[in-house]
Amino acid sequence: MAESEYESVLCVKPEVHVYRIPPRATNRRYRAADWKLDQPDWTGRLRITAKGNMAYIKLEDRNSGELFAQSPVDEFPGIAVESVVDSSRYFVIRIEDGNGRRAFIGIGFVDRGDAFDFNVGLQDHFKWVKQQTELAKQAENPDSGPKLDLGFKDGQTIKLNIGNVKKKENASGKPRPSAGSMGLLPPPPGAKVPTLLPPPGSVSVQDSVMHQPVKPATPEILGDLFAPDLPPAQASHAAATDLWGDFATAPSSASSQVTQSANWVQF
Repeated sequence: MAESEYESVLCVKPEVHVYRIPPRATNRRYRAADWKLDQPDWTGRLRITAKGNMAYIKLEDRNSGELFAQSPVDEFPGIAVESVVDSSRYFVIRIEDGNGRRAFIGIGFVDRGDAFDFNVGLQDHFKWVKQQTELAKQAENPDSGPKLDLGFKDGQTIKLNIGNVKKKENASGKPRPSAGSMGLLPPPPGAKVPTLLPPPGSVSVQDSVMHQPVKPATPEILGDLFAPDLPPAQASHAAATDLWGDFATAPSSASSQVTQSANWVQF
């Protein structure tokens, strides 16, 4: 055993009872009913330690920590630690004094959970020892173990399931609007399309055309187009009569305009 190995603590139980057991006459297993369970021979603290591959069950005084007895365990389950047939809280351990003398004593726990922790602590340690031994053998002979073949055999295929992916189809068959559109729906059939009003202060093209002043036709222009061909004497007399005729009809037109304006005001 290497001197650099350190000692680790696997389990500590504050109370354990020690019993002096009768020698076993036959090959049958121990029974806790044969002990004097109500009169333990010693009561103290139990501590399980590990150093290398070995585990040690140490019985110590609960106040001073002085060692009462020690049981080296090289395998579990084994002859160093045995369970009784009639209870899960009692065990038989083999103690040694370091001079080659050995003896078997019985130990028992008041709580069943303490007995479970005692049992599991030893199992975990020797499970770790077994794993370390197997790893050491594989490191010495790396080619001795079975090789892991991850290649495909002849005709072997695999199937990949990437969830339930369903394609959503457009039931109407209409193309989706582009990202640049404003997303406005067309008006329903028969609806009146609203028109945009011009901003205040602006003049529309229709108003500008309607309010454009129209120049009245002068008598000279109209006379040139529609006047009949008359002799010079009659033409001069008709022109003089036509010019004064405009002034003669002026009062009647002015009175009609005044009447119309009065009617608008009254309305």
